[in-house]
Amino acid sequence: MYQVNCLNKISPVGLARFSDQYAYGSDISEPQAILVRSASMHEMELPKSLLAIARAGAGVNNIPLDKCSEQGIVVFNTPGANANAVKELVIAALLLTSRKIVAGMEWVKTLQGKGDEIGKLVEKGKSAFVGPEIKGKTLGVIGLGAIGILVANAAKSLGMEVYGYDPYLSVDAAWGLSRSIKHALSLDEIYVNCDYITIHVPSTPDTKKMINQDSIGKMKDGVRILNFARGDLVDSAAVVAAVKDGKVAGYATDFPSEELIGVENILTIPHLGASTPESEDNCACMAVDELMDYLENGNIKNSVNMPSVSMPRQGTRICILHRNIPNTISLLSGELAKHGINIENMQSKSKKDYAYTILDVTGAVDEKEVQKLEEHNDIIKVRLLLN
Repeated sequence: MYQVNCLNKISPVGLARFSDQYAYGSDISEPQAILVRSASMHEMELPKSLLAIARAGAGVNNIPLDKCSEQGIVVFNTPGANANAVKELVIAALLLTSRKIVAGMEWVKTLQGKGDEIGKLVEKGKSAFVGPEIKGKTLGVIGLGAIGILVANAAKSLGMEVYGYDPYLSVDAAWGLSRSIKHALSLDEIYVNCDYITIHVPSTPDTKKMINQDSIGKMKDGVRILNFARGDLVDSAAVVAAVKDGKVAGYATDFPSEELIGVENILTIPHLGASTPESEDNCACMAVDELMDYLENGNIKNSVNMPSVSMPRQGTRICILHRNIPNTISLLSGELAKHGINIENMQSKSKKDYAYTILDVTGAVDEKEVQKLEEHNDIIKVRLLLN
C-alpha cells in the first residue's frame, strides 16, 4: 500500500484517480509521496520514506529542490494543467486595460442616490472612459509555452496581429501554434512593433525585471503590458513611472504589490490565474497520475529536478537516481552482471548534476544485492520494482 500525504486540500476529482493500492490523507507520517499546492516545505523534515513530491500547479518555489535532489526525491509539477484558466484571464485583461471598464464601473458607484438623473449623468461622464478596440492591434507574446500559445492563438482569433518570441520553443509546442503568428527573432522586435505585450516565461536570474526602464523605453508610446507569469519579471517602480508619465497606457498584473495598488491605469488582480474549479481538477489529476506512474513504474514526466525518463514496462525494473558523472552506466551494468542479471531494455538521461536510469532486467534478482548499489558514493537511490 502506497502512502500519500496531502499538505493542502486537493481536488477530490484528482484524488479519485488513486487506485486501491493507495492511502492518502493529511496525517500520514511516513509517506512515499506528497501532494502539495501552496504549503511551504522549506522548514519541513523530509521523511526517509519519501520518494516523490507532486505540486498541483506550475510553480515550485515552496519546495526545497536542492534538498530533494540530494535525497533522491523526485519533484513533479503540472505544466499546462491551468493553461486555459490563465489564458482566459489574460484575454480579459487585454479588454480591461483597453476599455477602462473597471474605472468606469467604480465611477458609476458614485452615482448611487442620483435617481432619475443617473441616465443623463452616465451619458455626460462616459467619455472619460473611452478606450480602443483590440481588433487590428498588435500583441507581442513573450514565451510560447502552454499558456503563451493559447494566448497567441486566442488573440489571433479575436482579430489581432500577433508576434511570438521564444528562443526555446519546443517542437511539440510549435505544432500547437497557429501558422499566422509572426515569429519574432528578438525581444526588441516585440518591443518596437507591439501595442500590447504579455509575458509568459519562468522567473530565472536572466528574466527577473526583464521589463524595466530600458526595455520600456524601446516600446511604443501608449503600450499596454500584461504580466500573468511571475511578479518579479517586471520592475514595478519602472512600470509605475512609465504609467504616470503616459509612456505605458495600462498595466495589468496578477501579482499585486504595495507600489502598484491604487495607481491609475494599473490593474492589480489577486492572483486569480489558476483559480477555477476546472484548473484545480486538472492540476490534481495530472499530479496524481505523475505520482502513480513513478511509484508503480519508475517513469518520470514533468519533473523539475530530475530528467524525464520513461519507457513501457517489461517485467522487473530497477530504477537508479545517481550523479551525472562518467562511467556510471558501466558500473551499474557490471555490478548487475556479477549477479547474473541481464539488462533487456534501458533508458538513461541527465539533468544538470543528476541522472536517472531505468533498467528492465531478467534473471534471479536479489533485492538485497540490488540495494547494495547505494553503497557507491555517486548512487543516490535505487528502487526495485517487481512484476
